[in-house]
Amino acid sequence: MRHYLAYLALLTLTLAGPAHADGDIHIKGLFRDKALLEIDGRQRLLRKGERTPEGLLLISADSKGAVLEYRGKRASYKMGSRISGTYAAPQTPPKVRIWPSTRGMYRTTGSINGQTVDFLVDTGATSIAMNRNEAKRLGIDYLVKGELGWASTASGVTRSYSLRLKKVRVGDIELRGVEAAVIDGNFPRITLLGMSFLGRLDMQRKGGALELKKRY
Repeated sequence: MRHYLAYLALLTLTLAGPAHADGDIHIKGLFRDKALLEIDGRQRLLRKGERTPEGLLLISADSKGAVLEYRGKRASYKMGSRISGTYAAPQTPPKVRIWPSTRGMYRTTGSINGQTVDFLVDTGATSIAMNRNEAKRLGIDYLVKGELGWASTASGVTRSYSLRLKKVRVGDIELRGVEAAVIDGNFPRITLLGMSFLGRLDMQRKGGALELKKRY
């Protein structure tokens, strides 16, 4: 019976017309563990635990109402509710294009903890890697904060210190808590942008360029 009443309510609301404004969420139908939403004129059937591309999460639903969460805030809504301006339309994930040098290497300028750094993209490197002089320039106290290990370099096996960087930025892409290694020597001469950063992005080659795109 409840499902039948919910269906009638949905039909009535649908025939009433799609009057809505940009940024509006309209509760069009309510069912057990499901809610039919109209967002910017597009209808989405959302199941419990699912999230829309706009970032709306359905916590629970029945024929009486739905509980939605957005940016950590939850609220209850009834059939026919219209919630204006409660969400921001999904943004295009930031992306960066890096063009190869004449030697075919992908180099770019970014920053670590707000300070400018020259990077060499290296998909073979497990993490961001820098030499001790670069770490000192950036104010990274690797001897205190780092975990001692060993690394193989061009000059042989040397000490390496693993730690996490507060933030790493390349173009419009910024990641926090990125794993890095400080090599207690003069290598690598240029900081390697390894997989601890690259692995958290979508990466592909387009027209010769390496395109990095942040995931949401």
